Amino acid sequence: MKNIFHITQVAAWETAKKEGAYAAPSLEKQGFIHCSMAHQIPPVANYNFKGQQGLVLLEIAVDKLNHEVRFEDLYAEGQEYPHLYGPLNLTAVLRVVPFPPQADGTFLLPKELAE
Repeated sequence: MKNIFHITQVAAWETAKKEGAYAAPSLEKQGFIHCSMAHQIPPVANYNFKGQQGLVLLEIAVDKLNHEVRFEDLYAEGQEYPHLYGPLNLTAVLRVVPFPPQADGTFLLPKELAE
């Protein structure tokens, strides 16, 4: 399976490194961490994070996760997204990619992920 991605604030990632695991607010509220496939990153970022600074993309190896990933279309969008049902163990994070918006506040897929 290909890697999945999660968008988060640099500060949240720094906290996770100190605590030894990452748990997005959605884990407590919805029971899972929202993730994306590479091609889903720009639309997700533009819908949820337009204009926000201080973001990073976590590239996650699904085969190294301690918790289940389910591909689900929870909002009847006609597209399934990966959801991680538990905290993200840091050993599954392959790389952390800076994710700044363009001048107009929108996001593009980082060049290193488009390869």
